[in-house]
Amino acid sequence: MFLAMNRFRIALGKEDDFVAHWRNRNSYLHEVPGFVSFNLLRGDSNDERTLFASHTVWESEQAFADWTKSDAFRKAHMQAGQSPRDFYLGPPQLELFEAVL
Repeated sequence: MFLAMNRFRIALGKEDDFVAHWRNRNSYLHEVPGFVSFNLLRGDSNDERTLFASHTVWESEQAFADWTKSDAFRKAHMQAGQSPRDFYLGPPQLELFEAVL
């Protein structure tokens, strides 16, 4: 199993807009072999931001790598590029994990 997470720092007061954006976007993940699941997670808030993470589970690292080269990836990220940017406090931080147990 392989996990890919993007951490997002979202401006205070923009959390609902951010969640709505993710709820309404087409990810095309269901078209990709090896995709297992997706979650959008809400973390803590402080004086400047609320933390969110997108969390995808893949059958393998190769399945994830294949997705990054797929038409589904291009279609999903083309839409992401058209989204409002006023809720982001900087770029997302990608974190990759391989299950060891």
